[in-house]
Amino acid sequence: MSVETFTFVHVVISLVGIMTGFIVVALMLQSAPIAGWNAFFLISTILTSVTGYFFPIKGLTPGLVVGAISLVILAVALYAIYGKKLVGPWRKVYVATAVAALYLNFFVAIAQSFNKFAYLNKFAPTGSEPPFAVAQGIVLIGFIILGIAAVRRYRPVD
Repeated sequence: MSVETFTFVHVVISLVGIMTGFIVVALMLQSAPIAGWNAFFLISTILTSVTGYFFPIKGLTPGLVVGAISLVILAVALYAIYGKKLVGPWRKVYVATAVAALYLNFFVAIAQSFNKFAYLNKFAPTGSEPPFAVAQGIVLIGFIILGIAAVRRYRPVD
């Protein structure tokens, strides 16, 4: 498979992970069942991180570090939902880790957008300029608020 084709597949998987993640969080905010969407979200988000390691990259990059952190967070999420069945504090742990994994996926999407889209790149060509930091800061604050709301509202039915 060519790098271009692999990149396309990776991006599609990432976008599916982001889309399904927002659906899962929306369902959590309504305290609605998440089962089918949740599995789709977890699988696509895990695949996003895993496929990131198959690019022909030399050395350690921020994307690889974020991927590793995401995989650790997703392992905790899997344990909380499938191992501990969201009992007791594991409900909060699951919600927090699911939202954190979604955030990391979205964080990378923003970073890649600033890197790949000429319009955004002219504002932050190295990714260390204020427009990039402001964008990421606003998104982080939004995800923190979303996470707190989801922890408070999500009460799965036994």
